[in-house]
Amino acid sequence: IVFGDWSSDVCSSDLLETATHADFCVGYFNLRGWQALDDLIADWMPDQGQVCRVLIGMQRPPQDEVKSLYQIQADDNDALIDNARASQLKLRFAQHLREQITFGIPTARDEDGLRQLAKRLRAGQLIVKLFLPYPLHAKLYLLFRQDVNNPITGFVGSSNLTLSGLSRQGELNVDVLDHDAARSEEHTSELQSPNTI
Repeated sequence: IVFGDWSSDVCSSDLLETATHADFCVGYFNLRGWQALDDLIADWMPDQGQVCRVLIGMQRPPQDEVKSLYQIQADDNDALIDNARASQLKLRFAQHLREQITFGIPTARDEDGLRQLAKRLRAGQLIVKLFLPYPLHAKLYLLFRQDVNNPITGFVGSSNLTLSGLSRQGELNVDVLDHDAARSEEHTSELQSPNTI
């Protein structure tokens, strides 16, 4: 069990630095939280499967817009959304996510961090998706390694991928090794469905 500042456990040389890829499922994600992990994937090569996938579940855009996304029914042409409206809704989701990522007064370090985040996204080292069907407040961090004894290490608990979630609040997280973490991997794969953007 890890209390408080557990970013050092996730970021330890035995875990993320030796990971071949990672899957994170969190309620909230922000730039300052990501900065704690960014350098550790700087050398990852997406063409070799070295990718960090982040699924964010607590997007809270206006409720009527979310409902309209799920009103698409083949037998009701009035409920269909055209491409222009779908693009408009995606833009609003992106704007809401941008507000979540950049929460607070920006510093020079934050601006540099934002450039690094954009660089990781463009390079394919980082893939961020939003889970929209319902609020998903789970916090799961899976790290995959070339280790015969422990190929998958997971952390399950209360820490979001935010600065306060990783280091400044009294969070509680439990490390889960291999067998149980593999079942968590199956669940996160199910969440990476067509219902995410």
